Amino acid sequence: MLSSRRHWALAFTAILCAATTRAAPAQQPAQGFAVERLYLSAPGAGWFVMDALDMHGGLGGNLSMTLGYASNPLHLSDGTQRLAVVAHQAVMDIGAAVTYDRWRLYINLAAPLTIRGATGTFGDYSFTGPNVSLASHPDALSDARVGVDVRIFGGPKSRFRLGAGAQLFIPNGNRADYDTDDTYRGMGRVLFAGDEGLFSYAGQLGVHIRALDDSPTPGSPLGSELLFGVAAGAKLPVSRSLAVVLGPEIFGVTAFRSFFTSSGTSLEGLLTGRLEGTGDTGAQLRIKLGVGTGINRQFGAPDWRVVLAFEVFTYNQKT
Repeated sequence: MLSSRRHWALAFTAILCAATTRAAPAQQPAQGFAVERLYLSAPGAGWFVMDALDMHGGLGGNLSMTLGYASNPLHLSDGTQRLAVVAHQAVMDIGAAVTYDRWRLYINLAAPLTIRGATGTFGDYSFTGPNVSLASHPDALSDARVGVDVRIFGGPKSRFRLGAGAQLFIPNGNRADYDTDDTYRGMGRVLFAGDEGLFSYAGQLGVHIRALDDSPTPGSPLGSELLFGVAAGAKLPVSRSLAVVLGPEIFGVTAFRSFFTSSGTSLEGLLTGRLEGTGDTGAQLRIKLGVGTGINRQFGAPDWRVVLAFEVFTYNQKT
């Protein structure tokens, strides 16, 4: 009798478990996207994100190499659940530009050095953490970027300069590695900058046309965005031909469908310093260092970030 009751109890438990399993909703897989929100300015543009708009002279050129590391650029948390989808992201960016008078044409190629994160579930979604490294799982290149900038008003050293820029992102890489949207993207920006004595400043306002909209997925982008940012600092001469520029850059994006809300806006700050040549012609070197943090940590603004850049540029006399 006891054995029969035990069999019935076991059968009832198995039926209940099966019914519960069928009723549980299936986890939806997250698809990945380009998590980086440090949209570097053109090679030779001075600041990390803003543009000094100081193009001048005849035919000239710029070469740049930028190394950057971001900690936890995609970290999901709701008070009870935590998941570092992208915990470590290190990227090398190589850029080249050609300048003439007020114009600049350039290309940037980004190569992930490492992108690593955790696999897990958050809400109704399952996330697979990326595992990109040069040695074992390389993503040789992520999205390439082609751009053009022009100074519309003002001279290369005037108090106020106004310009415009446009960029096209050419997709490459793998969405699962969080280094591409796997679709073409475009940017258009209004740029301004100026110098007054030892004070230097720059800023931007623009539109990021982004077809990808994974809005139901936690931490994902919400389609097209408004770009904004400002930078200011002191330009201190250290010799006849060298100067140090020290100051902050604050920049971010906000999704048009969630305009300036905490969940739809990514905001970040960098404290930057650069050593640069001040000559009007000839080959010159610029070294830049930036350290910062995410102010509003949405899709791409990290816990902290460090960026190091080297630039070689030349301006020739206009004939």
